[in-house]
Amino acid sequence: MELVNFSVTNYRSITKAHKVSVSYTTVLIGRNNEGKSNLLRALDVAMTSLQRHAIDHRFGRRTARPISRRDERTYFWERDFPINLQGRKSGTQTIIRIEFQLDEGEIAEFKETIKSNLNGALPIVIKIGKDSVPSIEVSKSGKGSKALNDKSGQIAKFVADKIIFNYIPAVRTDQEAIEVVGRMLSQRLRVLEDDDNYIKALQTIRDLQQPILDSLSDRIKEPLEQFLPGIKGVSIEIPNDTRRSSLRRDFEIIVDDGTPTSLAFKGDGVKSLAALSLLKDRLSSYGASIIAIEEPELHLHPAAIHQLLEVINKLSEENQVILSTHNPLFVDRHEIKTNVIIDSGSASPAKNVKQIRDLLGIKASDNLTNAGFVLVVEGEDDVLSMKALLRHLSTKLRQMIDSHMLIVESIGGAGNLPYKLTLLKNSLCVFHTMLDNDEAGRKSYNDSEREGLIDIKSNTFINCNGSPNSEFEDCLNSDLYNGRVYDEYGVDLDCAEFRSNKKWSDRVKQAFLSQGKPWSTVVEARVKHVVANCVKSDPENSLNSHKRSSIDAVVRSLERMVES
Repeated sequence: MELVNFSVTNYRSITKAHKVSVSYTTVLIGRNNEGKSNLLRALDVAMTSLQRHAIDHRFGRRTARPISRRDERTYFWERDFPINLQGRKSGTQTIIRIEFQLDEGEIAEFKETIKSNLNGALPIVIKIGKDSVPSIEVSKSGKGSKALNDKSGQIAKFVADKIIFNYIPAVRTDQEAIEVVGRMLSQRLRVLEDDDNYIKALQTIRDLQQPILDSLSDRIKEPLEQFLPGIKGVSIEIPNDTRRSSLRRDFEIIVDDGTPTSLAFKGDGVKSLAALSLLKDRLSSYGASIIAIEEPELHLHPAAIHQLLEVINKLSEENQVILSTHNPLFVDRHEIKTNVIIDSGSASPAKNVKQIRDLLGIKASDNLTNAGFVLVVEGEDDVLSMKALLRHLSTKLRQMIDSHMLIVESIGGAGNLPYKLTLLKNSLCVFHTMLDNDEAGRKSYNDSEREGLIDIKSNTFINCNGSPNSEFEDCLNSDLYNGRVYDEYGVDLDCAEFRSNKKWSDRVKQAFLSQGKPWSTVVEARVKHVVANCVKSDPENSLNSHKRSSIDAVVRSLERMVES
C-alpha cells in the first residue's frame, strides 16, 4: 500500500485545496508562510484521525475523545480552521483527502475482509467541523459508495493496520524523540495484542488489579453514601485499551556519550538528530510506511546535515518520505518533479532547476545558470580536453553540452574538491568527478567522502594498467602531441625517460631534464596546455587504445547521469 496523493482545504493558512502527489521522496519547497508546515500538519491530523477511528471501531467506542488545544495531532476547530473564515454560516469544515494505492494482494485481502470490491485506488476524505470530531468517508462514486461508507470503521482499521506514520515537526525537543520512539514502540507491540500468551498475560494483570480496584471502590463508596443516600455503587475501572497503551508507552531514552544522560539534558542539535535518526534502522512494514519531516536541517551543523541526508536517502528506499525544506541539499536533483513548489496558494511539481533556485534565492554563477549536470575535473586543461572528447564520443553528451545543460568545471587543483562539491550541491547540480589517481587525487576524494559529499558511484579515477599513479594525459596517444612539444620546447618525448610506468607529468619532467631543459610548475602547465589544444583539434585520434578505459567509463557514467 502506498500513499499516492493528498490535498487540504481550510486548514490554518490553507484555504483552498493543495493536491500533492507523493512518491518515495517528496520535497516541499516554498518561502516562509506559504503553507509547507501546515500541509504536513494536516497530513498528520488526517493519519491520526484515521488511526483513532480504527481503534474506536476495534474496541466499540462510540463516545467522542476529549479534545485538547495543546495537542497538535488532534484537530481543534477554533485553532485549526482559518480564523478569517470562522464567521461563515456554511463551508465551516476542514477537508483533508488522502488516496492510497493497493497492490493485487491487498485488493484481494480488502475484498475478503471488507466484503467489497476495489479497483486498487482507495480515496478517503476526512471532514472536521465545529465540534472538532472527524468524520471518515470513502470517496468512491457509483452504487457501492454508500456500502463502503457504512464500513468506514472497518476500512479505517484495514488501512491503519498497514500504515506506520511518523511526523517530525520543526521544533524538536527530547519529547519529540520520545514521541517518535513511542509511536514506533506502539506499532511494534501492536502485533502482540493478537497473541494468545499476551492476551492471557493481560488477563492475569487484570485479575491481580481487580481486587485492589474493588477495595478502593468500597472505600470511596462508604463516605459518599452519607451525603448521597441514593447512590447505588462506585467502581474504579481501567479500560482495556488504556491498560494496553500504558504497557507500551512508558520509557525513557538514555544517551551514553561517555556519561549516561537522559536525552532531556542534551543540546538542541542532539535532540534534533535523535528525533530524526531514530527512524534510520526502523523496519519497513507491510503496506504504507510514511515519514513526514519538517525542515530537517534545523539545529544541525553543516556536516551533520550531510550525514542526515544520507539517512533520509536510505529511508526512502523502503519508506515514503515527505519533507519541507529551505536547504538546497535536500532537493532531489535527479527527479525534479518530485520537488513540489508551494507558492501563492498552490502546489505544483517543479518544472526545472532554475525555478527551484529562484524560489530558494540561490544565485548560481553564470556557467551554472542553466546547467543541471556537471563533470568536475582538476584543471582548466582537463576542461578543454574533456569537452572536446565528450562531444566526439557521445551524441547525447554533445547535445547536453551545446545546450549548456552539462558543463565541465575545473576545481583548480585536487585539494579544492570538498569546497567545490559543496558549492555544486548548493547550486542544485548533479555532478560526477574525474580525478587523477595520484596521492593528491586520492586524498581529495577521501576527504570529500568523509564529509558526505561524494561516493564511489559519482567518481572515476584515471587508472592505467601497470601504473601505480596516473593522470588524465596518461590516457592520450603520445603521437598526437610529440611533434608540437618538440616544436615548442625542443624536447623529443620519444625517449627512454618518457617510457616508464610513472605518471605522465613525472615522465615528461624526466624527458625535459635528460635533454638539458628546465622544469617547473610553470613549464608543466604550459606543456599541458599544448597537449590540451592538440586534443581539442583532433579528439578522434586523441586516446590511446590501450589506456582509454577510464575515459570511456566517464562517458558511460555521464550518459546514465543525464538520462536518470
